[in-house]
Amino acid sequence: MNTAAVPPTLGPNAPSTPSPGWHALPHEEVAGRLGVSPAGLSVEEAQARLAEHGPNALPEPPGRHPLLRFIAQFNSALIYFLLAGALAALLLGHHVDAGVIVAVVLINAIVGFVQEGKAEQALRAIGGMIAPHANVLRGSQRVSVHARDLVPGDIVLLEPGDRVPADTRLMRARGMLVDEAILTGESVASAKREEPAPAEAPLGDRHSMAFSGTTIATGQGAGIVVSTGARTEIGRIGKLIAEVEPLATPLLRQVDAFAQRFTWLAIGGAVALFLFAVTLRGYSWTDALIAVVALAVGVVPEGLPAVITITLAIGVRRMARRNAVIRRLPAVETLGATSVICSDKTGTLTRNEMTARRLFIPEGAAPAEIAVSGTGYVPEGELSWPEPGDPALAAGKLLHCALLCNDAHLNVDGGHWRVEGDPMEGALVALAVKAGLSPVIERGDFTRQDEIPFDAAYRFMASLHRHPQGGAVIFVKGAPEAVLAMCDTPGEGWDPALARTAAEGERVLGFAMKRLEDMPERLRLDDVRDGFAFLGLVGFIDPPRPEALAAIAECRTAGIGVKMITGDHGATAQAIARQLGLAEDPQVITGADVDAVSDEDLVAIARDTAVFARTSPENKLRIVRALQSTGQVVAMTGDGVNDAPSLKQADVGIAMGRKGTEAAKQAAEVVLLDDNFASIVAAVKEGRTVYDNIRKMIAWTLPTNGGEVLSVIAAIAFGSIMPMSPAHILWINLATSVTLGLALAFEPTEPGVMDRPPRPAKAGLLSRFMVWRIVVVSVLFMLATFAMFELSIARGQGVEMARTIVVNTLVVLEIFYLFNVRFMHMTSITWRGVLGTPAVLMALAGVTLGQFAFTYLPVMQAIFDTRPVALLDGLMIVGVGVLLMVVLEVEKALLRHLGVFTSEEM
Repeated sequence: MNTAAVPPTLGPNAPSTPSPGWHALPHEEVAGRLGVSPAGLSVEEAQARLAEHGPNALPEPPGRHPLLRFIAQFNSALIYFLLAGALAALLLGHHVDAGVIVAVVLINAIVGFVQEGKAEQALRAIGGMIAPHANVLRGSQRVSVHARDLVPGDIVLLEPGDRVPADTRLMRARGMLVDEAILTGESVASAKREEPAPAEAPLGDRHSMAFSGTTIATGQGAGIVVSTGARTEIGRIGKLIAEVEPLATPLLRQVDAFAQRFTWLAIGGAVALFLFAVTLRGYSWTDALIAVVALAVGVVPEGLPAVITITLAIGVRRMARRNAVIRRLPAVETLGATSVICSDKTGTLTRNEMTARRLFIPEGAAPAEIAVSGTGYVPEGELSWPEPGDPALAAGKLLHCALLCNDAHLNVDGGHWRVEGDPMEGALVALAVKAGLSPVIERGDFTRQDEIPFDAAYRFMASLHRHPQGGAVIFVKGAPEAVLAMCDTPGEGWDPALARTAAEGERVLGFAMKRLEDMPERLRLDDVRDGFAFLGLVGFIDPPRPEALAAIAECRTAGIGVKMITGDHGATAQAIARQLGLAEDPQVITGADVDAVSDEDLVAIARDTAVFARTSPENKLRIVRALQSTGQVVAMTGDGVNDAPSLKQADVGIAMGRKGTEAAKQAAEVVLLDDNFASIVAAVKEGRTVYDNIRKMIAWTLPTNGGEVLSVIAAIAFGSIMPMSPAHILWINLATSVTLGLALAFEPTEPGVMDRPPRPAKAGLLSRFMVWRIVVVSVLFMLATFAMFELSIARGQGVEMARTIVVNTLVVLEIFYLFNVRFMHMTSITWRGVLGTPAVLMALAGVTLGQFAFTYLPVMQAIFDTRPVALLDGLMIVGVGVLLMVVLEVEKALLRHLGVFTSEEM
């Protein structure tokens, strides 16, 4: 039991021993323990308690100073090395290039700073859930006070539409239904009554309590404030959020690990090359330093952070078209790494629209079952049964009762049907219309004279109507046990029908009627105690989304586990899980079961269980952490304040955009505009595409840089002339990274992307295949560089012409290698591969124009000391690129055929 539920020792008669939670105590005893009379607290006592307990407000979340948060964005090995590369470019006199690198670093820092600031708004959003004012009794006077001034012991008066200002033990509840979705996830409002609830009751079953932040849907009542501020349920959730440490995304972890290794390798290589050039090759200090700077410029992937950021941003735009709004850029890639999706049930896996699924009516020796087609509130469908005759006619009295003992209305807005009123009553109206009844006509013929609203104390609603043929009729609907108890001859065989509907997770209502000769003056409870004729049962269910069924099947193909974590009842959750194909035989674990096991034992339970029902915020948090402890990348969906801690804990939190609270949205990285599980799976697919494109970009960038570095090293090792100057290396990197490298960010999804299992969370950024490819391509680039350089020198074309040919050769090699790397898991020699995409064609045009300017424009010749290349030399350069493409395609096919690398590594 949580500490918020343990009563403090207030008042003169407070006990010295621990007591059960407030919900389990009679309200008279609660009043005694809190030292409050029916007249409420006096003004003086309220002020004294306010000084003792503090205001009824949630504490402000702690935050770092903005300057410290901004400085922390630079704490990365890759950033340090990029700044070193900027310094190297500056030493070479390339101020523009140095400025570009510094600008990239600053932009990344600003983006991270802004996004981190948004995450801190989650706690502030929860603070806004507390009601601003409350009506209380103080000194026998009804007064309105600011919610901050409420204290334990205050008597609060609650009416429809009020937001409950503090955790309250109800002492009076009349027809009270409370919307507790923000805390429990229940789609149906919770009925409240005064008598104590069982001490072990989970939050959603504490019918004697009204919790801070929830809303009174119908009815009215009064209660005693038992917890305020941080001691309320909503305050406890805020504390859970504050305790959750944000996790680095798989991509950021991989980039950081790669950057650290890369940095030390580059520093070590630069020092070794410098010493080698000076001591063994006789280079002067100045020449050796220039060579090392050229190496640094060649090896630093200065465009890497910018292209990764742009790739993620493109993924954000694509996901927005799939109804997934990304609040933090790295979440795009994290979705692609997701191995487990923990999903809420109501509205995500289901339609969040109650549907009358079947009817049971008295017919012969046993109840007859009538099936109802159609889903949601759309009044389209039909009634069917195996018996002869019209089922709508046979169930006519039940259907009339369902429509008339009903306060809901259906409206259509732009083709979308919505209910005004209780969801189950809305489903009954849709059922009546499917059977051919008109709500307007029937309600006009059977005019209502009086009613007894639903109350949790007696669990039914009754309505009195004038009968068109004279006299009156009373219709009743409610809990089947309560309705059956008021019927004279309900008949036999109803227990099996009730058991069957319960086993399939349906909510059930019973219906009855009684004819009266004369119209009574008003409807009293004594009028509905007996003498009724039982009309039958209606079973309801919130139907699964059809697209969710296909999406879950796709998840199973992609190796992604799906777990349902809901505040709903176990039988309902299990029935929906079975319909969705969540598992072969979905087992249900309740929140109480989770509470009863240790964190170590929960790991195996979380791994093997598909459905968690009646869960608390702590349960959800522990389940997510248990899955993460096994290396799983967890995506968590939610909409209520109770979901915010687990949304923040998950690798990627996904909030519902339609029904989600602001607290859930602020704690999440992704917001779904349509609250649809299928949109999550579509976002996962886009996330895998984004990661594929990032890998393609890395697989293209590092070998091309590697070829330049190997060329510099080989030139020093063999004591030959440098085939390129540092300025030439900078030109190649900058000219191609903003064109060819960026084009890879726009690559469409490769076929079969959802047929691959999720990549391991601890996998490195570079797979074995990528390391192999970097080495092979770097060596091929180096060989092509020296072959073209030496051939040009041998033909007497001079060093300047040879270097011009080398630069153009490297750019052409990068172009052809781009076409090869666009398809990592299949051959690139297809019509789709040859034709490219608009982004590839634009990049190709841009880099071609750039190279023509580099080679033939007098200004560029003056800057880079280049020479015009003859047509035959140009054709030879293109031929080298074609040869590279053929070699790499043969290599890719051979490796795939021999099974040297797995499909996940390629």
